[in-house]
Amino acid sequence: MPHYRRFFVPGGTYFFTVVTERRIPLLCIEAARRHLRQAMSDCRRRWPFRIEAIVLLPDHLHTVWSLPPNDADYSTRWAWIKKEFTIAWLDEGGSECEVSDSKRRHRRRGVWQRRFWEHCIDDEDDLARHVDYIHFNPVKHGLVRCARDWPYSTFHRFAQRGAYPLDWGCATEPPPTVKSLDSTAME
Repeated sequence: MPHYRRFFVPGGTYFFTVVTERRIPLLCIEAARRHLRQAMSDCRRRWPFRIEAIVLLPDHLHTVWSLPPNDADYSTRWAWIKKEFTIAWLDEGGSECEVSDSKRRHRRRGVWQRRFWEHCIDDEDDLARHVDYIHFNPVKHGLVRCARDWPYSTFHRFAQRGAYPLDWGCATEPPPTVKSLDSTAME
């Protein structure tokens, strides 16, 4: 098995992808959004960081964070956010995937994939490409026709500031029909 190594740059800006366990579609459910917002807010009070851009999709999220000078510890932040979210989500009756005995022994639950993917942003062009990727992601996945149509994104904040025209990121074909996102995860 290869040894996975992370890249740490104190005060760096990072792009992250974080995925739910077995891609269960829960992140766009109101309760999940509320718990994630609270976990991130509480985390930012303990270990400050700035959210430059974010998008929530049903089964994963993408975000860009900037960390304070002399701080590169994003792993602690993500571990804490996932833990706090999971506690609140399950306490409210949210669903999780079946957990193996091995995972249970390691105190894992069936809400988040164990790892996350990160990329250290190199420069302003790299940042712009990743922010565009974040905002276009709901269109890429066929959830909406235009980036402006996805409510769980910082696209609206960027468009309001004039960084994007409202018709930015519109697909030429309508997206496929998607079943309701709120119908399953709280059962």
